[in-house]
Amino acid sequence: MTSILVAIVTLLVVAAMVQIVRVSELLAELKKEDVNEVTESDNKTQGILYLVIGFGFLVFVVWQMIAWNDLLLPDAASIHGAKIDALMQFTMTLILVVFFITTPMLFIFSYLYRGKKSNNAYFFAHNNKLELIWTIIPTIVLTGVIIYGLKTWNETMNMDLSSAKYIEIHSKQFGWTARYSGEDNKLGKSDFRLIDATNALGVDMTDNNSLDDKITREVHLVVDKPVLLQFRSQDIIHSAFLPHFRVQMNCVPGLITQFGFTPTKTTAQMKQEEGEDFEYILLCNKICGSAHYNMQMKFIVETQAEYDAWIAQQKTLGQKLLTQR
Repeated sequence: MTSILVAIVTLLVVAAMVQIVRVSELLAELKKEDVNEVTESDNKTQGILYLVIGFGFLVFVVWQMIAWNDLLLPDAASIHGAKIDALMQFTMTLILVVFFITTPMLFIFSYLYRGKKSNNAYFFAHNNKLELIWTIIPTIVLTGVIIYGLKTWNETMNMDLSSAKYIEIHSKQFGWTARYSGEDNKLGKSDFRLIDATNALGVDMTDNNSLDDKITREVHLVVDKPVLLQFRSQDIIHSAFLPHFRVQMNCVPGLITQFGFTPTKTTAQMKQEEGEDFEYILLCNKICGSAHYNMQMKFIVETQAEYDAWIAQQKTLGQKLLTQR
């Protein structure tokens, strides 16, 4: 009902504005005035309106930055995430500085140099010094930003994985499944052709490395310990997104992608900082179908002792195989 009322009011406002314009045109005809003629008074009015609306827009920008700041993600809960946040803050600061310098200039110049009969246009064909200034300075600044970005990317994507725990994240419409490597820290082979009612991930049970793997519906991580997530997709492209860790990687059918990181805050710590309802959640960041919005899996970051107690309760694929027999 509210949407219908808003639509009706909008239509009435538009109709009223059309009628006002039409009345002004009729009055101009009676006065024998050219409605298309732009006068100095018109230019001044438009210039003032531009100043008022323009600076009102700047005030709104500042207000929304303050009022909606609490809707932003909290500080990153991973080592590489802190570096990504620093890059983001640096880039946004640079953008905002340029924005708050150039935007007021646009509004002010539009008012100061509005159309006047006494004004004459100044013909300014070329200036080598000016061309060099506005070419070289942005080039130097942007080159610095790109180098900083590449350095951050290399540090993020090329972390030391020698002691990382290997976990496979399997995606399909519309859910996630995790497979932990066993004590040998090696995941068994898998093949989509092996997928059936009893082997949802297509794990090759003839591979000895598969027997000690463990399949779970949630992921537990040890705080301050590196982990390597290896992503597979059974059907279409999904995108694994862990916003609080600043992790995102596409899951592509027929291809294994990966992302390594080190969590720095336990779930318990985040609950203290963000509220008792907080959970680390793995989301799909691709629009992968009708239930895309509900494609989630819980991640839990905990101490080594808590992790050891949880993982010990999970059955290996070998144990499940013996149970089935």
